[in-house]
Amino acid sequence: MSSLQIDDTGRLKHLLTLEGLPRTGIVALLERAQAIIDGGADRGALSGVGVCTLFFEPSTRTRLSFQRAAQRLGADVLNFDAATSSTTKGETALDTLKNIEAMGVRGFVVRHSDDGAVARLAAAANPGTALLNAGDGRSAHPTQGLLDMLTLRQAKGGDFSKLRVLIVGDVKHSRVARSDLHALRTLGAGEIRVCGPKSLLPDNDTLAGCTVTQDFDAALEGVDALMMLRLQRERMEEGLIDSLEDYHRDYGLTAARLKRAAADAVVLHPGPMNRGVEIDSDVADGPRSLILRQVANGVAVRMAVLEALLTR
Repeated sequence: MSSLQIDDTGRLKHLLTLEGLPRTGIVALLERAQAIIDGGADRGALSGVGVCTLFFEPSTRTRLSFQRAAQRLGADVLNFDAATSSTTKGETALDTLKNIEAMGVRGFVVRHSDDGAVARLAAAANPGTALLNAGDGRSAHPTQGLLDMLTLRQAKGGDFSKLRVLIVGDVKHSRVARSDLHALRTLGAGEIRVCGPKSLLPDNDTLAGCTVTQDFDAALEGVDALMMLRLQRERMEEGLIDSLEDYHRDYGLTAARLKRAAADAVVLHPGPMNRGVEIDSDVADGPRSLILRQVANGVAVRMAVLEALLTR
């Protein structure tokens, strides 16, 4: 994967995963994103460059923030809608990519339900075409991982070795959790805790180096940051949880529960939220919540990544 993402000179060719990406590369993207927030955006950096949001799954925040990022850099943005495309007639994702590529499009932001789908498309792309993984299966969501790290950096500083971070919920099926774990390990987080029902926890390899528990109250003690994950409601239909009420009782973040964390602990959530299930509204909208800052940071992070991949 690293050779597919990075060329012989160390330049980023595609962004498919944060796993294996060097610390210097992650930090450089975070610093560039912060510089953009501070007023350092080049509004014409991608003038005349075609960028297509190639989404085969629904999205709100990711799709719109990538569109906003590309537009702010001056790119020509094409929005692909699988529901109204030739995909419904049987055209493959690869044929779709190659046809749009033939129109002179150089940047593709791809979301797909299959693990590894974006990497397979990247391997087949023309030289000079760049693919950004906007979420594939359960594997990775690298720009979400980056925006989460930027949000933590803003709140807690750049020294992650002092941080105790807790990830809560359906880690097993979460590409966001995997990208967050990759980034937190690379940035040297002091302690990574993972909590959720046993049925929603992944294999030991995914959780290497983490403190794993099913006791949410115990896991909360003294943490500096909480990353709450959306409970994917289809898991109830699959029998992986008993009920939404039981899940909220055991793993829902309430204002009372949050008191167990450090006094200055912050709360993150990638969205969309199930209010009253994994998080209560008074926490999601409360003073410790950085959820909307995550959304705002997403635009700057995606601008930084688009710049890195598509400017020459």
